[in-house]
Amino acid sequence: MQQSILIFGGSILQRSLILKCKNRGLRTIVIDPDPNALCKKEATVFEIVDGQDYEKTLAIARRESICGVITAASDKPLVMMARVAETLKLPFISEETAIISTNKFLMKELFLKNNLPCAKGVELAAAKEYLGSFPVIIKPLDNSGSRGVVLCTTMDDLRVNFVDTFKYTKKNKLLVEEFIEGKEYSIEGLHFNGNHKVIAYTEKETTPFPYNVELGHKQPANLSDDIKLEISDLLCKIGRAFNFVNCASHTEIKIQNNQIYIIETSPRLGGDFITSHLTQLSTGSDIEDYLITISQRNLPKITSDVGKSSLIKFFEFNAGLTVLEEWKSTIKDDSIVHLRVALNKGDVVPRIKNSLNRYGEVIFQGNDIYNLECNYSKLYDLMLTNLS
Repeated sequence: MQQSILIFGGSILQRSLILKCKNRGLRTIVIDPDPNALCKKEATVFEIVDGQDYEKTLAIARRESICGVITAASDKPLVMMARVAETLKLPFISEETAIISTNKFLMKELFLKNNLPCAKGVELAAAKEYLGSFPVIIKPLDNSGSRGVVLCTTMDDLRVNFVDTFKYTKKNKLLVEEFIEGKEYSIEGLHFNGNHKVIAYTEKETTPFPYNVELGHKQPANLSDDIKLEISDLLCKIGRAFNFVNCASHTEIKIQNNQIYIIETSPRLGGDFITSHLTQLSTGSDIEDYLITISQRNLPKITSDVGKSSLIKFFEFNAGLTVLEEWKSTIKDDSIVHLRVALNKGDVVPRIKNSLNRYGEVIFQGNDIYNLECNYSKLYDLMLTNLS
């Protein structure tokens, strides 16, 4: 009998995961709050379900006799999914792990309790309650994708941005966190059978502050072997502290003067095409496939590094420019494996304030990251000729 797997999310960020489940002969039961989700037609069964609707999700899971639950690039459904998995005795993180991992202040408290290096922070209901120094970063406690994340250098900044950041949360408090300088990276991990394993190190590129939106990622990250060993040890400590089991993880860090600081972690696959594309292109390790294997109560076989480089760039043009003509598919570059532009003729380029404002991306694979950066520069210059 064909097995069924429950997948939360039917957007472009879950598309690769859905297709891989189908390729393994699984019935894909996809749930998403959006009735027009991109992957609606690619699912075996598609249901409109809110990310917190435990009862409806459980009813669907029982009706379809699912063998596992899985998601990618989404924090919001983790608590609900953990409850469903616990009820049905399926491999997944615990509800407690999900609750802590989806609340940035509870997460920070657990970092500190376990002596894990992180930015100091407090949760506050109003800007006037803050008595510390500047600069600081303010964040929603329960959101991702850089939504509502803003750098504040003065109390006036804090007052103004507090109001705006509250638009991105259902909580009654925000996180105010010390600002740490340094290069930003993410660590893609896998946690199974007592193992806490780094699969890939990703180097990040972000917009200038006050916003901090990711505009690019490259693998392998330019890190020394000593730093990689420290990060690997740190991931083990995070995995044990948070009880990461039967899951992937996406951990964001900053490195300042060779000191590693954890920004946040989550027991799920990374977004921004990091786990769906970049990691397999650079290492040969298909972390999505590994997670599908784990969700079916099996142990994954981790493949070795293939020694390639991969790069994603999210397009950022000057806000206010207008698209002159429809984009033409005349670009010839063997290193490009994916290209998408969501701006049409007559559209005005928006300012990027969070990941939802981004309007296209390109993914490259090659032997040398420098050459891939050069290829992107050529593509970018060509695209500028279609803007005025």
